[in-house]
Amino acid sequence: MSTIKACIFDLDGVIVDTAVYHYKAWKRLANEMGFDFTEHQNEQLKGVSRMASLDLVLGWGNVTDATDAEKEEMATRKNTWYTEMINLMTPDEILSGAQEFVESCRNAGIKTAIGSASKNTPIILAKLQLTPLFDAIVDGNSVSKAKPDPEVFLKGAEALGVSPADCVVFEDAVAGVEAAKNAGMKAVGIGSPKLLSEADVVVNGLDKVTLEMLETL
Repeated sequence: MSTIKACIFDLDGVIVDTAVYHYKAWKRLANEMGFDFTEHQNEQLKGVSRMASLDLVLGWGNVTDATDAEKEEMATRKNTWYTEMINLMTPDEILSGAQEFVESCRNAGIKTAIGSASKNTPIILAKLQLTPLFDAIVDGNSVSKAKPDPEVFLKGAEALGVSPADCVVFEDAVAGVEAAKNAGMKAVGIGSPKLLSEADVVVNGLDKVTLEMLETL
């Protein structure tokens, strides 16, 4: 039987879907530089840090001569557009069942944390009015290594005072599931069973997860 003491949630694609806002901002940047950016390419940026994402976008556009200073300016510009959009978010954008499941964890005495690469995590949680539901928030502002490095989840467990072996991670990205496994944690994949085959179990969303299911991991 499982002894899950903590649940650590990725943010984008698990609690809320901000992919459309990332897509619009990256597409605007690409278009201003003279090339296009597709939704398929946007999917490949899931769980990837901002600067690493920029390198991928520039590679797709065959932009090879950008200096570090120019890259910083591009990333800042993209994030400004993205931030403008997420500042208009409301609790209506919380994914189905997400808030209810987090609340059920807390009611059962299970600790909760966010483990996200996004530096905008505090803004998003505030707009969704979810900040009080998490005992710890570890995001792109407090980690230096991108998933599949386990840093974000190990810091989450440390902040909660729980052993990694007693944690389960909820992730929608392949790199995120790998990061959870690299941390020695259980992983619940949110999305495609084919893509997230390394997860212990895969579901369509948090509305399909129960506390009883965690006991079987």
